[in-house]
Amino acid sequence: MYKTDDYPFHLIPAPLLLWYRKNKRALPWRENPTPYRVWVSEIMLQQTRVEAAREYYLRFMRELPDVYALASCEEDRLMKLWEGLGYYSRARNLQKAARIVAEEYGGKFPENEKGLRALPGVGEYTAGAVLSIAFGKRAPAVDGNVLRVMSRLTADPSPVSDPAYKAYLSERLKEIYPPEGEGCSAFTQSLMELGALVCKPLSPDCPACPLRALCRAAERGEQGNFPVLPEKKQKRQEDIFVFLIRTPDGIAVRKRTSGVLKGMYEFPSLPASEKSPEQILSEWGMSAFTVGSSRKYTHIFTHIRWEMTAFPVRAPAAPFEIYPEGDIEAKISLPTAFRQCLNCLPEENGAGRGEPSAKSKRRAADRTEDETDEKRTKTKHADKEKEI
Repeated sequence: MYKTDDYPFHLIPAPLLLWYRKNKRALPWRENPTPYRVWVSEIMLQQTRVEAAREYYLRFMRELPDVYALASCEEDRLMKLWEGLGYYSRARNLQKAARIVAEEYGGKFPENEKGLRALPGVGEYTAGAVLSIAFGKRAPAVDGNVLRVMSRLTADPSPVSDPAYKAYLSERLKEIYPPEGEGCSAFTQSLMELGALVCKPLSPDCPACPLRALCRAAERGEQGNFPVLPEKKQKRQEDIFVFLIRTPDGIAVRKRTSGVLKGMYEFPSLPASEKSPEQILSEWGMSAFTVGSSRKYTHIFTHIRWEMTAFPVRAPAAPFEIYPEGDIEAKISLPTAFRQCLNCLPEENGAGRGEPSAKSKRRAADRTEDETDEKRTKTKHADKEKEI
């Protein structure tokens, strides 16, 4: 028995839908909301803010406009399109699911929860979003925004991380969904939009809320007490050495074979140790190299914090794949953890010294704002993983 059993859920839709139709944002995935377009947007918006995802989504749709294009896309090209969004397993699952839809369903997405949830990377939230937004089904999509809104409206102290509480809310919301059709799409998006624009995590704009009269937390002045969140776990720290090696033919990269970012390109790296960079390079079979001054970087994953020491190196050759610097930018998909180290690249025509180039410094400065914004997109909720 939850403390929201006596809450008047049935009063929510009318004022919320009226507000939504007047205040909804113009977002690219809301135009022509086909199952494919909605699905890609929902996967992309996992752990990524709307503002950051917009341009990625538009580029993705230009390059891969339908499920067949995604299914047949080369992995390196797909990873390049996804570069900067992080959580690259999302992109791989996206393609696995696209191949299933193309090969087993004739390019048409299943119109039921069971079929959708059988696809790689599709959980309860994503299935609900596709069913309600694209197919007009009475299927709730309870993400972090919705949990926050409902927790405050009902002033329910149940932890939002409790699967049973989430299931309970889904059932109560399903009872008040409009009849199948456009209204279902609008209602799902209105709940998300209210959480994104008004019922924000730290500074809810209660005077602008269409459900202000129904909000028990606001009535008590306790908005800050909801939702009840799980205790944050401390991130595990890993210390990493990264080598930015320039040869006469280009820059050394390789694909990671294990651990975080497995299968992604990196500048050669390994766990930090007591060995000097010169010892490590020698063990890799390199000689006649010059190591410049190191630089420090930090990258934060969901559960891990990388403290990175990057070494610029000039050498006549290296036992890794070598790409021209222009290809590193244009063709190679580098995760942000390593892309931030580009300003440590040694001068292309330096006098034997491994110091960062002026070009790489300018390039890094140009990217600073984007990468800072990208880091701010990371959030921590299971299926949709938006801020709660």
